[in-house]
Amino acid sequence: MIYSENEILQYIEENDVKFVKLTFCDLRGRLKNISILSSELAVTFERGLRIAAKKIAGFEAAKGRDLFLFPDAQTMTVLPWRPQQGRVIRMFCYIRYKDGTPFEGDSRYFLKKAMKSAVSAGYCFRFGTSCEFTLFLKDENGLPTKTPHDFAGYCDTAPDDKGENIRRDVCLTLEQMGIQPVSSRHESGCGQHEIDFNSSSALKAADTFLSFKSAVKSVAETHGVHASFMPKPLKDDCGNGMHISFTVFPDSDFLEEHAAECGDMVKSAAAGVMQHIREFTMFTNSTVNSYERLGEFTAPRDVIWSDEEGSQLIRMSPDSDDVTIELRAPDCVCDPYFVLGLMIYSAMEGIASGAKLPKKNSGKERLPATLEEAADIAEKSEFLKKYIPENTLEVLINNSREEWREYNSAFDKDAFEDKKYFCSL
Repeated sequence: MIYSENEILQYIEENDVKFVKLTFCDLRGRLKNISILSSELAVTFERGLRIAAKKIAGFEAAKGRDLFLFPDAQTMTVLPWRPQQGRVIRMFCYIRYKDGTPFEGDSRYFLKKAMKSAVSAGYCFRFGTSCEFTLFLKDENGLPTKTPHDFAGYCDTAPDDKGENIRRDVCLTLEQMGIQPVSSRHESGCGQHEIDFNSSSALKAADTFLSFKSAVKSVAETHGVHASFMPKPLKDDCGNGMHISFTVFPDSDFLEEHAAECGDMVKSAAAGVMQHIREFTMFTNSTVNSYERLGEFTAPRDVIWSDEEGSQLIRMSPDSDDVTIELRAPDCVCDPYFVLGLMIYSAMEGIASGAKLPKKNSGKERLPATLEEAADIAEKSEFLKKYIPENTLEVLINNSREEWREYNSAFDKDAFEDKKYFCSL
């Protein structure tokens, strides 16, 4: 259900809501929030809530100017894992300067602009996600270990699959938040699971993805296990990815006369993503650890497409009546707003130029092998410079290079990755 600001204020009065979590992403895609008393929400809707930008990764792009959170009323949801007396609600926020101007590093605003560009050009995009995570046991002090929660395999059942009840509780929790998962299962890796979501608007798909991550973390905690979205938590086992499927079709108000050309349009959209994917791999795979997953256990490395199961970057059946494009490279620690926005822009460029798909399973390009290489490619990209504000892109590239330098200079690289990613992602 979508609420207006006044309806939310009324809901608070009638439903014993005591706290409001104002949620946003830093420039690394990590979820942040500030809690306010519900009595402060009315003034926050009007004036926003100031945040200390210099303490948030990537927000140095604001160059010292004050930043304010403005909650998006349409994203209000009750957090089911919080107490029912003195309830807690959550809203995603836009980030603005004091004068109301959008902050250039607000990835949610970036995606909203991309969606508006698509609508203005006469196109409608729909996105769905399939998200993987791994469950690990904790030690006697409650700290995460590297021992998987179980040793089951793809689609195994209980008792081998020990995460069945956890997935069930995650799905029921999401349902209480107004989010409907399509399916869930044990994945191929030890302790690894996947939950799939139906297609929706880009903004809703990104919000759903972040809500899903919060729900998984919270539910796992109640079951006494640790949930990790780290792309490659175990060196000799499958990594955690996020497969993003999307479709694009003409808005009937603009391009109804071209409806018969939808098949070619979708192929050009896929070709556009393939042409630009190397340039925005720094966004789809944003950590040093991300690149250990690519090229192993069917995770893609080559920039190719196919209609069959395998290690292709894109899976699609271009001759079917309903063509869905599945991008298989991203992982679950990316900023979904940037990624979906860049997918829209690259697909639209492919459509505008009439880009042609290469032959199935053919292509000479490969995804970057390291975060450093991805940052180098991003720095030279005219495509990114066209859409990502200069100060934001510069900060993202610098942060990626600094992360690579820290990793490269670490004496124990495995310990570096575990400390930086295992518990926090």
